[in-house]
Amino acid sequence: MCGIVGYVGSKQATPVLINGLKKLEYRGYDSAGIAVLSENADEILVRKSKGALKFLEEKIAGEVIKGSVGIGHTRWATHGEPSDLNSHPHTNVSGTIAVVHNGIIENYAKLKAWLQDQGVVFKSQTDTEVIAHLLNYFYEKTGEIFKAVLETLYRLEGSYALGVVCTKYPDRVIAARKESPLIVGLGKGENFIASDVPAVLEYTRDVYYLNQNEIAVLYNDHVDLFDSEGHKVIREPSHVEWDMASAEKGGYAHFMLKEIHEQPKAFTDTLRPRLVYNGEKPVDIQFDEIEFGEDWKTAGRIVITACGTAYHAGVVGKYAFEKFARIPVAVDVASEFRYRNPILNKNDIFIVISQSGETADTLAALRLAKQAGAKVIAITNCVGSTVSREADEVIYTWAGPEIAVASTKAYTTQLMCLYLLALKLGKERGTISSSEYENLLSEIAAIPEKAQEICENQTEIQKFASQQFNKSEIFYIGRLFDSASSLESALKLKEVSYMHCEAFAAGELKHGPIALVDSDTLVVAIATEPELYEKLASNIVEVKSRGAVTMAITLDKTGAFNNCCDSVITIPETAPALASMLSIIPAQLFAYYCSVLKGNDPDKPRNLAKSVTVE
Repeated sequence: MCGIVGYVGSKQATPVLINGLKKLEYRGYDSAGIAVLSENADEILVRKSKGALKFLEEKIAGEVIKGSVGIGHTRWATHGEPSDLNSHPHTNVSGTIAVVHNGIIENYAKLKAWLQDQGVVFKSQTDTEVIAHLLNYFYEKTGEIFKAVLETLYRLEGSYALGVVCTKYPDRVIAARKESPLIVGLGKGENFIASDVPAVLEYTRDVYYLNQNEIAVLYNDHVDLFDSEGHKVIREPSHVEWDMASAEKGGYAHFMLKEIHEQPKAFTDTLRPRLVYNGEKPVDIQFDEIEFGEDWKTAGRIVITACGTAYHAGVVGKYAFEKFARIPVAVDVASEFRYRNPILNKNDIFIVISQSGETADTLAALRLAKQAGAKVIAITNCVGSTVSREADEVIYTWAGPEIAVASTKAYTTQLMCLYLLALKLGKERGTISSSEYENLLSEIAAIPEKAQEICENQTEIQKFASQQFNKSEIFYIGRLFDSASSLESALKLKEVSYMHCEAFAAGELKHGPIALVDSDTLVVAIATEPELYEKLASNIVEVKSRGAVTMAITLDKTGAFNNCCDSVITIPETAPALASMLSIIPAQLFAYYCSVLKGNDPDKPRNLAKSVTVE
């Protein structure tokens, strides 16, 4: 996963490229580089550096790099270790063509061997350098850079988003996309390419989301779109509703903390278009995106597939659908689903969840389900993403831009969408009474306010983190919905603090995991199921007696965990079945503070990228 920017216009390109890369550094931060066409177009000025973007900035500080056309890249390494040589952009031997690339070229070894037979000498270990030399080969054959791009793309296997500049065509940037995301920003007298919207928001809100196998040629006064055969494509651009302020830190130390605190608003934005009120009382759920017809009422089961955090949302969703709609649910990790020859039926409702809408394994699962004839519903945060375009119907979470790599508000709004779907389906199938339905709607309408209360009262979490951030083993446990929430709680801590953390159903303690518990262990119990408090308290006593430090995140106000826990975080009262949307917030805050206390950057955890667009 990498970040790409490109510019053509009247401004000096370098500041625009660096500014855009800063907005995309969450997508890759082990090296960065730019390539700018010189003012007289006789050379491409390439500057790149291993490490975070700041090292590139330091390298070019004081240097005047004149030119108004260029491309830039921030890298998350796949082929070749992070180094100056392996950093993008890459060029052909003569330095007249430069390319930046996000994705993986699966047949690069074969192409590299063929090019070496032609006498090409490679400088890097990357798959991307193959593209630069192929472009040169076909440019020499055809005499036209656009034709060279078409010929090159025809021979590439795998995934890519590309930005290309050439000294012989100094008035344009060429972009192409397959699997990996790429947008075109439309300015006035200038145009842009980028891997994500925040890179261009300072300049424009009008964008093209490039479709599969599309090519864009950007000039300063217009943009031409083409399909993979080189035929022109005509369509209207999209308008981005959110503004630049949404993609800035707004006074918070880190994006992760800001986005945790944005969850009350994100909940509200997710709910607002979907709750139907009678006066001040919510009485129904309305999805304008979905028609709840017979296919929903007669569905044999629901299949949910996703990766990482989105998969954990799907596990919570399983409990919700089965509780409210009484329909069987299968939840699969998308990377497993696509390879295990899954059994799909035409009366399945197939739900894919992806924050970015570009997750490679999730997209592959979506396409497999469509081939089998299943109805595909997508839940995503990104308008115009590939998932949203390829699904039969799409539900947007409306979380707003999420910049930190570790997902927070995107996860909780995914939960909100799944809960709303489960409740609506329960009503349509007659598996939930009218009174329970309306009571739960009132509870769900109050979630934003209760989330705000948690965000405003985080002192105990911060204090506990300051005492426990050096623990060598952390376990999250819970039962039913809380077991599902434990999965995401543990992942957050792993992602940003690098502390070894696992999650499992509390009832499984005596079936093996308790062997790992000692005085260096922290056990966090999520407890929002009142009928199971006694059993969970017994589990906590079991680990406490073996020396573990313990914390509970709970709805309980009777003191059920006071005698067995070193710390008790009480969340606002809500229906236990809905508590997963609240209990995760203290876990997110705990992960954030542990990360900061250990000296990590919670926005850019090592080895991770925001969305995984390659296997």
